[in-house]
Amino acid sequence: MNSELQARVALFASVEGGHTFWSSEISDFGALEVYQRVCEGAYDPIKHERVIARCRAANPEQLLHQILQTGSSFLTPADQSWPQTLNELVAPPIGLVIKGDSHLLSRRSLAIVGTRNPTPYGVRIAGDFAAGFVDREWLIISGGAYGIDSAAHRGALIAEGETIAVVAAGIDINYPAGNARLFTEIAENGAIVSEVMPGERAIPVRFLTRNRLIAALSKSTLVVEAAFRSGSLRTARDVAELLRPVMAIPGPINSPTSEGCHRLIGERAAEIVTSVADAVEFVSSL
Repeated sequence: MNSELQARVALFASVEGGHTFWSSEISDFGALEVYQRVCEGAYDPIKHERVIARCRAANPEQLLHQILQTGSSFLTPADQSWPQTLNELVAPPIGLVIKGDSHLLSRRSLAIVGTRNPTPYGVRIAGDFAAGFVDREWLIISGGAYGIDSAAHRGALIAEGETIAVVAAGIDINYPAGNARLFTEIAENGAIVSEVMPGERAIPVRFLTRNRLIAALSKSTLVVEAAFRSGSLRTARDVAELLRPVMAIPGPINSPTSEGCHRLIGERAAEIVTSVADAVEFVSSL
């Protein structure tokens, strides 16, 4: 193998996203050299047994064809449309599978995240803020899940804007299944992004690694409703580590779905916002 692209897709299919060791190796030596060293047995055969076995069995041309068959493209740091903000991560992605317009990844965007079990209040707020930012020519990013994510994507689409879903499964797997139609609309009016090969199922760790991509791609993140212990709070921490602003919507003091937002506000980890105008003014002043 003598192609950086071929080596990168082989590593992409072999290494779980967000792996700091392999990201560092690829950053230091390049994908082609790392791939060759993996196949030649230069790395610990016990510690890295799974990656070595997968790399040696990989057929890069077949992997690229598998991506193209889903109507997607394989984006790498060598591509002009690669969003440079991803390089700020401790473990930048080896590559990304994109269905839709990859140039949108570098557009000015707001991430809207929150619980999968929102109240009607949360659904309305997520949709209203998404539409409000779209009207001001922002793009909306979320995770494609039920609840606040779906409300944010729909709010952007209803306002005739563009939205990006960063998913935890393969690009060809509608997860959750009930959002199949929504994913089709997102791909047509924005993009779907995945850090795993087509056909890969969503597993718990992939939701956490997916969250860092949402944080890195957006200029700011808005948490609408989140429980006291919530994946959305993890996203907010990822955002803070990148020195990006976090905003949170307050809710009723006795609402479990607002406990996470109140925690962020109370710890001064997020700016309290109560209107689209407040939020736009806050992020525009930074």
